Amino acid sequence: MRPWTAAALTVAVVVALGYVHPFGNPRVEPAKGLGTLLEGATMPADAKAVLVNKCADCHSSETRWPVYARIAPGSWLIERDIIEARKKMDLSYWEQMPADKQEVLTAKIFEEAKSGEMPPLQYRLLHWNAKLSKADVQTLSMLGKSSGGSEATLAGDGDAVRGKAVFEKRCTGCHAMAVDREGPRLAGVYGRRAGIIAGFTYSMGLKNSAVTWNDATLEKWLSDPDLMVPDNNMSFSVPKAEERRDLIAYLKQ
Repeated sequence: MRPWTAAALTVAVVVALGYVHPFGNPRVEPAKGLGTLLEGATMPADAKAVLVNKCADCHSSETRWPVYARIAPGSWLIERDIIEARKKMDLSYWEQMPADKQEVLTAKIFEEAKSGEMPPLQYRLLHWNAKLSKADVQTLSMLGKSSGGSEATLAGDGDAVRGKAVFEKRCTGCHAMAVDREGPRLAGVYGRRAGIIAGFTYSMGLKNSAVTWNDATLEKWLSDPDLMVPDNNMSFSVPKAEERRDLIAYLKQ
């Protein structure tokens, strides 16, 4: 076989394989334009802008497909990453998500942005301007904060059953009771000193805080983590006083 013939066949095979989708085909989702993303979302305009400009390429149907995204096998890996990204969060459907899921995702967004995990390294290598700046991370931190601040503390005991529901609604994006996730495990947190779970990487602010978790400190922490311990990795507060009280009752069990 002549060299040019072999080269032509190789190119033909590579091009043909670019139309094979072993992990699924994320290109079938119709794009409506970046300007349609998060139109009705209740969040600050500058946070919307960061999500649209820095996250939507993988986490929405508005993916921009460069020429190299048709060259197999690299195209397969790109498609795989986009499919997985949309499973975790798809901004094209943000307004259709239940409020509880939005709350969980806002926590995840800030947690991963602050840790530097997003955008992932393989994406940043191809998109040098995609890295989140400190200003971007600060902007995203406002997603988890109530514009009206936290309600005043309520007296009396909370309801642990309701507290479990609050935990599942607001905390499970980053925490579990029995295992470490983005946040440390919370089983036995009541009465424990902050920052001592072996193997978990805490912020220096929390690790050096000398805080012991009880009713008073948990109330302060859940009301405004940044006010209580600057330089921490907690992504958002629990502004409703009754939810804080119930959540503390659940954590005390």
